[in-house]
Amino acid sequence: MQKPEHHIFVCSSFRVNGNAKGVCQKKDSTNLIQYLESEITDRGLDALVSSTGCMNLCNNGPVMMVYPDNYWYGNVDEEAIDEILDALEDGKLAEDYLFVS
Repeated sequence: MQKPEHHIFVCSSFRVNGNAKGVCQKKDSTNLIQYLESEITDRGLDALVSSTGCMNLCNNGPVMMVYPDNYWYGNVDEEAIDEILDALEDGKLAEDYLFVS
């Protein structure tokens, strides 16, 4: 497999024992992953999507991180995904959803 230009990680709230608990999962992050993958395919972006365990940023969930850019996004929904992918296509970041600690 060739290394993708972007690797997008989406919190799915999984814990060590495999159970999904937490804000991201309760806010439907697993369905957001499906939407994200569909949008990436439709746009022809060179990106891979992975679900993760808890990212420990529950107050900002659902949380998504774009690597290697190191952009962390919070309170992600379908509208946010559209804006984030638009920004990726333009080589920018989606400031409205950028997570700043």
